[in-house]
Amino acid sequence: MLFNSFEFAIFLPIVFLLYWFVFDYAISKCKRQLLWQNLFVIVASYIFYGWWDWRFLILIAITTLLSFLSGIGIEYASTQRGKKAVMIANIIVNLGILGVYKYYDFFATQFARLFGIESDFLLLHLILPVGISFYTFQALSYSIDVYRKQLAPTHDIVAFTAFLSFFPQLVAGPIERATNLLPQFQKKRTFDYATAVDGMRQILWGLFKKIVVADNCATYVDTVFADISNQSGSTLLLAAILFTFQIYGDFSGYSDIAIGTAKLFGIKLMRNFNVPYFSRDIAEFWRRWHISLTTWFRDYVYIPLGGSRPNTSSLSPNSLFASSPTVYTKCIAVRNTFVIFLLSGFWHGANWTFVLWGAYHALLFVPLLLLNKNRRYRDTVATITLPDGTTKTKLLPSFKEAGQMLLTFALAVFGWIIFRAQDISQFGEVISTICSDSLFTIPFLKL
Repeated sequence: MLFNSFEFAIFLPIVFLLYWFVFDYAISKCKRQLLWQNLFVIVASYIFYGWWDWRFLILIAITTLLSFLSGIGIEYASTQRGKKAVMIANIIVNLGILGVYKYYDFFATQFARLFGIESDFLLLHLILPVGISFYTFQALSYSIDVYRKQLAPTHDIVAFTAFLSFFPQLVAGPIERATNLLPQFQKKRTFDYATAVDGMRQILWGLFKKIVVADNCATYVDTVFADISNQSGSTLLLAAILFTFQIYGDFSGYSDIAIGTAKLFGIKLMRNFNVPYFSRDIAEFWRRWHISLTTWFRDYVYIPLGGSRPNTSSLSPNSLFASSPTVYTKCIAVRNTFVIFLLSGFWHGANWTFVLWGAYHALLFVPLLLLNKNRRYRDTVATITLPDGTTKTKLLPSFKEAGQMLLTFALAVFGWIIFRAQDISQFGEVISTICSDSLFTIPFLKL
């Protein structure tokens, strides 16, 4: 069920009341109160997730069981090589499931086109399970963190299942780390009125973003992109700008509802968006946009590949970079940047437009990386860091900052055109129309 659906409006109050004021009271004198509390979370979460299609529950149960056993396997493996083998096996199986359901038909179609053959007999036509990308990445982080000894493996399968299936963030994130979320299911939660009120405020704010902002923008955007050949450049540009607000309102609104809902049940989730459209460069934008995903790729892909500071001690004396390790460092950093942006793009969907969108942002990010300016904006534009290390707030940005934010916003809008286009050819048509004389006409506001 969707957060903005009638079903969820009924589901959430019932679960909340049962969780705190009926079920919790009934088991208050039970010695295994935490167990029953987590079991209730699992039942509610599986009802929520199975509302789309009960068959989806089979996949999340498989992912849960495999990841849970991988933690125990890593713990009991006698050698480091054995521990690594268990972790890799879990990664391969879970990514394999994700790949089959999300990407198999795409690659089968591309293969058929490449060799000029009929693709129908190659396709599986599988229904893509809702949220599979989110809970798969969350499950992978658990086994990786256990392997790295950043988290002790749990033997409590009930707490682990509650962690992986927790319904507020199950289908749209944030992609939580086991180090943050799992321990919260290993201790009893108690009702806190102030936290619950704060959660309700965040839910209402998220619903405003989703229903008032995103859904109203979507009406115009969908109409324009459904018939782009008959639109003017100004109309397409307006649709692109509105889509920029639509995708933010949609995604960040869902995140706010998820975070607020989790607060109702005594669970704290990480912040997923932090005013990204007020960023002063693309590097800052990516520190503020879909934070749980970008930090996931940073910690589990970018840094393991060497990050921006790869090890140069293993360079061979005969290597091309032997006399210039700095150049080697920059080349590896650029490679790693492209890897994570391309993966991030493809994570969003099986379409070449998503890959192009990732490559586009990588091209914007690389100059900042090479000039060592990718970390220059660590605070918000409303915060000034003084020489003594203290901070103070300001009401308005400077003219320079306003210009930087406007430029970064324009670059983001261009990227969202790639993201929204159905294919590469449609993206080219949209851009060519925007760059035509029709850009200087009055856009159609009623379609």
